[in-house]
Amino acid sequence: MIVAVVGISFAAFTYTKTGAQENTISTGTVTMVYTEGGNGIQIDNAIPTDDETGKQLSDVSNKFDFTVTADIKGKTVINYDVVAVKQSSTLDDQYIKLYLEKSTTGADSGYQEVFSPAKFTASNDEKYGEDAANAMKLYSGTFDNKSGDSDSGHFVDYFRLRMWVDKDYPLDGISRTYSVKVNVYGKGQD
Repeated sequence: MIVAVVGISFAAFTYTKTGAQENTISTGTVTMVYTEGGNGIQIDNAIPTDDETGKQLSDVSNKFDFTVTADIKGKTVINYDVVAVKQSSTLDDQYIKLYLEKSTTGADSGYQEVFSPAKFTASNDEKYGEDAANAMKLYSGTFDNKSGDSDSGHFVDYFRLRMWVDKDYPLDGISRTYSVKVNVYGKGQD
């Protein structure tokens, strides 16, 4: 019995075969980089405003610029979600408006609306993990390197998030704050 086991093990480790055809294993590697100018966006003692005015806010405290970048090696597709996650608040969600624009150039004149002004509403989507109860999806995007001629691709999407207090907020003279951070959740597909 001992001789039979040793013989089988020996054969398994020494068996080799040279084929006439070259075998290639190809895998895609993905690196997603999320950069931002700060930690998120926060409202402190803001005056309520209507949507048209809110969409034009340009002060650093009212807008948040960030990029989502993917370097893809191999033929693959990356799907991603841009999600606002509520951090702290002394304001009710129903009075907070979020608005997202996207550009492929990053130039100030190149931004287009991708998320219309809407009140903060958590999605409770399990794919956002521990943030699910405080997460609101703002945008879903795709970086597609599957149809490209090269084995690598560099993709960048530029975003601008604006947040303001809705015009219907009843002023009460009490100082209030609201802050969100932006997370990006990505997943590759074959």
